[in-house]
Amino acid sequence: MTFQRSPNLAHLKSSETVAISTEAKRRKAAGENVLDLGVGEPDFDTPALAAEAGIAAIRAGKTRYAPNVGIVELRQAMAKALSAMSGGRAVDPERLIVSNGSKQSLFNTCFALFGPGDKVLIPSPAWVSYPQIVHLTRAEPVMVPGSPEWGLKVSVADLEQHRDEHTRGLILCTPCNPTGAVYTRTELAAIAKWAVEHDIWIVCDEIYRRIHYGSGPAPSLFDLGEEVLDHAVVIYGASKAYAMTGWRIGAAYAPPEVTKAMAAMQSHTTTGANQPAMWAAATAFGDPGVDADVERMVSAFRRRRDYLVARFHDQASGVEFIEPHGAFYVFFRVDGIAPGLTGSSFCERIMREEGVALVPGGAFGDDRWVRLSFSVSDAELEDAADRLMAFIGRLGGKLAAV
Repeated sequence: MTFQRSPNLAHLKSSETVAISTEAKRRKAAGENVLDLGVGEPDFDTPALAAEAGIAAIRAGKTRYAPNVGIVELRQAMAKALSAMSGGRAVDPERLIVSNGSKQSLFNTCFALFGPGDKVLIPSPAWVSYPQIVHLTRAEPVMVPGSPEWGLKVSVADLEQHRDEHTRGLILCTPCNPTGAVYTRTELAAIAKWAVEHDIWIVCDEIYRRIHYGSGPAPSLFDLGEEVLDHAVVIYGASKAYAMTGWRIGAAYAPPEVTKAMAAMQSHTTTGANQPAMWAAATAFGDPGVDADVERMVSAFRRRRDYLVARFHDQASGVEFIEPHGAFYVFFRVDGIAPGLTGSSFCERIMREEGVALVPGGAFGDDRWVRLSFSVSDAELEDAADRLMAFIGRLGGKLAAV
């Protein structure tokens, strides 16, 4: 029988970040000297306390079906952690639903909230999966370009320019993948006020919240009033700050009726998350001993961020880039380095000529840019930075300041 793709998948494209990581691994396996700065996951091992809790759960026979919304112990630990990050505000564990990674939490959220005829605003550049997930709901993603002078973030005025009577949602990411930009509390409050006034759901992806280079965790919707949280779904999880990408534990915090709808849908898809992984995550969120590991990881990311920022200033002073205030990415612009250069051609050439894997900005909606992940060892980062600066120098020399 001839395969004909379902209309459900009419807009679907494979993840370009996953494709680049796969290609980098293939080249490494073939013996090539490749440095992968495309991958979006910490290079650290899962904290030992969390890993041991997962092993202990397996040995204790906690390997059967778990509650669809997640084990109570994990939801309570996560609620307590979220409360502590926002000055002790009340966070109800009953409003949390655990899924197989924050990507599934986003998928469940969008399917529960949006459908045919709806429009969902997405600040651009944006993580590759946001518009794809919205397309899968049969809603329409509307990309809202951010301003380079403002870290490629969007303002209320930008959002209002793209709003119409069909606008039902806004997907916000802070700290942002791919730029590392962070919305301030004041900026979040202004956007939230606008969304509430226009009856627009805010889906706020805060998976990188603890990887923040300011004071404490990054600002959050949890720092705002309850009225905002009644119009919002906050996405969180264990993957990034706790180096647990492969454990696949994410969560959504939502109004009770939304949580109930997502739980019903999840009962017909994955049933729920992996039980031993949930016990590991409960320890990650709940054991103070894990916090020291998180702080060490964030300190390493900060050191690498500072190193790369200095290299760009000193050796590529004419290359525009967004100085990251969170996450572990540097997003830099390449179209001014040489005539006709795009993010895609830059990444193809540097992989071929220097063995460095990066992600073209086209994957995130703007192919004038390139994303570099500094979630690699210090030695690998120094080697990759040497190759990158040499490559930029060959293309266009040390450029005049933009």
